[in-house]
Amino acid sequence: MSTIKKILIANRGEIALRVLRACKELGIASVAVHSTADADAMHVRLADESVCIGPPPSRDSYLNIHEIVAACEITHADAVHPGYGFLSENAKFADILDAHGITFIGPTADHIRLMGDKITAKQTAQELGIPVVPGSDGEVKPENAMEIARQIGFPVLIKATAGGGGRGMKVARTEDDLMEALNTARSEAAAAFGNDAVYMEKYLEKPRHIEIQVFGDGEGNAIHLGERDCSLQRRHQKVWEEANSPALTLEQRMKIGQICADAMKKLKYRGAGTIEFLYENGEFYFIEMNTRLQVEHPVTEAITGIDLVYEQIRVASGQGLSVTQDEVVFRGHAIECRINAEDPRNFTPSPGTITHFHAPGGLGVRVDSGAYAGYKIPPYYDSLIGKLIVHGRDRRECLMRLRRVLDEFVIDGIKTTLPLFQDLVSNTDIEAGEYDIHWLEKYLAADSH
Repeated sequence: MSTIKKILIANRGEIALRVLRACKELGIASVAVHSTADADAMHVRLADESVCIGPPPSRDSYLNIHEIVAACEITHADAVHPGYGFLSENAKFADILDAHGITFIGPTADHIRLMGDKITAKQTAQELGIPVVPGSDGEVKPENAMEIARQIGFPVLIKATAGGGGRGMKVARTEDDLMEALNTARSEAAAAFGNDAVYMEKYLEKPRHIEIQVFGDGEGNAIHLGERDCSLQRRHQKVWEEANSPALTLEQRMKIGQICADAMKKLKYRGAGTIEFLYENGEFYFIEMNTRLQVEHPVTEAITGIDLVYEQIRVASGQGLSVTQDEVVFRGHAIECRINAEDPRNFTPSPGTITHFHAPGGLGVRVDSGAYAGYKIPPYYDSLIGKLIVHGRDRRECLMRLRRVLDEFVIDGIKTTLPLFQDLVSNTDIEAGEYDIHWLEKYLAADSH
């Protein structure tokens, strides 16, 4: 199928293993890169070849573009899959690979740049017909902040233009709060991103976080694969994701999906992308676009039966999309729980050695994890150690299955967030699908008292 002969996987953990499995199924040779801390990682053990690219800190290994390009040259890898995080949305990396004649399995560097800056992304979304949150047209400074805030209407949200992960983000509920929120957001943004530019948006009180999975072939063809509801978050980090959203009707799903697919056609977007929205009172408001594969992509795979990594490789090979929009069929319901090596009460990281590891099984159950008994979780990286994905004929069956498999999942030797999900799966609000982006933090705050 592929013109690509060998893929270097520029990542680690469960996503590196996920990409490696797709390579194996497609008959494409794989190269794992790793830091010294990840020498015993599962993706390193299973890859056709592996190359150590540096010491544990990410900047010296997984973010070291020079070392990764050198690993491509040494192993004659003709393509790189970046996974998510690390260099997956780094336009400079995509440019450098292109200059070396190595295929970047992702969008063009220009599209990464376009969507990487929050202000430009919002302006582009508006031009493409995607609904956006009312907000400033550009950067907000102390001298124009009050006028812009009054036009938008309080409460307002101040956000770093180069931001992510909730840093450089502050709410001003009244005129009295505005200048302090603005100054705090700017100083946080400068510290976190080396850029103190901020913009302003209407603050929505009880929105849901809905995202649309899109795919383009780079030639002007594009499709959507429905939505995911990622409203259960803690500190702006997703914890539980499901498809389809309990809040949307089929008509709403297809309408917003088509708007996003049409936008990607106009943009001539290539590869996988996710357009993220806040959703409140029947209205969608664009937040950002992620120009990569998402952590939660398996729930979309479960309900569509389409392998998203296979699709990425296919598009990068110039083979186009394997399906048209009318061939995409949504079946059943899927939920993903992100299992982190963290204390479930205060979320402090819990690195260490896993003494026992037993993954659940059965119909409609998938575990994406590079963990195993005896594996040492290093303290240097994100604490995600696995993803539990369940699929059922409907949401009720999905929740029943999730209850069962959470009780079956054994990870000993470290603390994990498994107990949190055992609590959530039996909560009446969760069972009813009635939650918003603030629900989990309120639940956790109430639980701690």
